[in-house]
Amino acid sequence: MDSLPHVVEDCMGFLQLYSDGSINRSNSIKFQVPIIQDNSVTFKDTLFNKKFNLSLRLYKPNNNIKKNKLPIIVFLHGGGFCFGSRTWPHIHNCCVRLASALQAVVVAPDYRLAPEHRLPAAVEDAVDAVRWIQRQGLSLKEGETWLSEDVDFDRVFVVGDSSGGNIAHQLAVRFGSDPTAIEPVRIRGYVLLAPFFGGEVRTKSEEGPSEPTLNLDLLDRFWRLSMPVGESRDHPFANPFGPSSPNLEQLKLDPILVIVGGNELLKDRAEDYAKRLKGMGKDIKYVEFEGCEHGFFTHDSYSQVAKEVIHILKRFMHQNSA
Repeated sequence: MDSLPHVVEDCMGFLQLYSDGSINRSNSIKFQVPIIQDNSVTFKDTLFNKKFNLSLRLYKPNNNIKKNKLPIIVFLHGGGFCFGSRTWPHIHNCCVRLASALQAVVVAPDYRLAPEHRLPAAVEDAVDAVRWIQRQGLSLKEGETWLSEDVDFDRVFVVGDSSGGNIAHQLAVRFGSDPTAIEPVRIRGYVLLAPFFGGEVRTKSEEGPSEPTLNLDLLDRFWRLSMPVGESRDHPFANPFGPSSPNLEQLKLDPILVIVGGNELLKDRAEDYAKRLKGMGKDIKYVEFEGCEHGFFTHDSYSQVAKEVIHILKRFMHQNSA
């Protein structure tokens, strides 16, 4: 008689993979972050991918009295490719903060999650979200009204947090080689907030000490659950400089800004990513916030250090809008 299915991967009790391939997701995640009420921003949800029933959330500042053309920010949430949604309180608060402080229309798409949908599913969904924005720009009179009024499709910025930062890198590689493929959308720059990169060789920061909410075992578990079956952490989806990754030196990349906390397990990979691209002559900036841990901006987007991040984002957007 076959033994009963047993748990082979457990992510904090919220996500469990069983030996027979079945998956259990908990619907009882208790968030400690309250939703910020900010009347300066209006938001709404809309379906952007009927095939996979994926929605995105649009955020629009209400105080655009002069009717200026607003830039678009595409915000890609984190969660190790296994968790996260536009509806989660801290993700929602972060997008409200970005829309209000940067005077931009924020587009926050959901994407399919692993292990039910392993990579490249998340990347493909992010590409589709950009394509959705492109369709709005091509049908101004028939598309989403929030993206047909006072929106500048020529000033689009992609901001990705953690695994979303990894996805932002994948988009930079894809769209950098042929920016005309998404006209009238013009992506002016990419912001990678502590991008979730990996590799078989450990870095010093990965080896410790652990963060209160993140440790090396959990990072490895995210990779095992999200990577194509049988692939290692040196796969291009994890390691931008792995043996089978594209030669980034030969690719055109739009400006990139990397922001990371000094106490993050992912710090060394983010710093190495920036240094290597800088050495290739790419337009990339690296900013490290001493003493900060993973998610310091997205988990508290109204903190004092978050204000510093906002200033850096404003400067990056201004410098790359001409």
